[in-house]
Amino acid sequence: MPPTPAQQFSRLTSWFAARSPARIIPIVIVVLGIFIMFNACYDYVAPYEAGIKESRYGSGIQTEIYEGGHWYFTAPGVTLHRFPLALQALEMTESTSSEAPWAGDVRHTGLIEVDTSDGSKVKVDATVLYRIVDPYAVMTKIGPGRTFEDAALIPKSMLSLKKNLGQLLAEDFYHESRRIQRTMAARDEMNQLLKDVGIEVDHVLVRQYYYEAGYQEQIENRKVQDQLVFTNKSKGDAAKEDAERRKVESEGQASVDVETQRGEAEVTKIRAEADLYKRKKEAEGDAQVRIAEAKGTALVNEAYSSSGTTNLVALEMVKVLEGINLIVVGDETHGVNPLNINAMMKMIGAE
Repeated sequence: MPPTPAQQFSRLTSWFAARSPARIIPIVIVVLGIFIMFNACYDYVAPYEAGIKESRYGSGIQTEIYEGGHWYFTAPGVTLHRFPLALQALEMTESTSSEAPWAGDVRHTGLIEVDTSDGSKVKVDATVLYRIVDPYAVMTKIGPGRTFEDAALIPKSMLSLKKNLGQLLAEDFYHESRRIQRTMAARDEMNQLLKDVGIEVDHVLVRQYYYEAGYQEQIENRKVQDQLVFTNKSKGDAAKEDAERRKVESEGQASVDVETQRGEAEVTKIRAEADLYKRKKEAEGDAQVRIAEAKGTALVNEAYSSSGTTNLVALEMVKVLEGINLIVVGDETHGVNPLNINAMMKMIGAE
């Protein structure tokens, strides 16, 4: 297992303690010399930064841009200037005593006062988000370090905001669309002014705005009145729409009733026609049945009046005699013939 840093330091101090000062001093001098030489000849550019070399012996500012995250050799008389490439912020806000003017990637400055087109004064709390896109232009047009903030960014940002927001009326700050429209116009103008120095503005945010005390009260009262007028107008429009809705509902219900009655009348008419048709067909059927029955009766009567009627009567008489016992009799001289009606009547003395 490799020794820990504490163990290595302990071994190093033990080694120095075991040596005499006469031997330690030259080693310390050599180490310090190496450190000073390295510090003088090498410089580090952090990530999200860019480096520009400047020579004091004739070559001046070099055009090459050195990327961040590396150590670079700097000859004697050569300085490596570093510029941030990450998103930066310019805070135009009410500063406090404990707040430093610059901290990290944020620069603080005071509120800007805007003269509106109607002669009012509005203090604006805004934020400008920007980035350096051309470190060489910043170095050659403005200078090293963060001098670009005071020399270009802050004055041009304030100028653009005052000019574009000053085209609004004091009350227009309450209208989000109008305020954002002028804020975007201010951002576009900042980009035009800062393009030559290698700075690009991404966003401009108006976070808060402050009116003068008396004017603030006037605006609030006026807004309350406007809201009341708007509320009353909305109520009137709602009542009108409600009346229109009831009218449409009434007309619709009337149309429904008319169509319902027309449908019911049509149904009644169809049912009456169907009933009439049914009765007509039933009457025609009954007439056909009666005609057929009459024709059948006529044919039967005609059959009874034909030459074969005697045979038919005999057949009918046979049906009458069904169930009568058969009697065999002789002639009328020696016996009684019950089938001879005339003889039977004569025998009993009937006429």
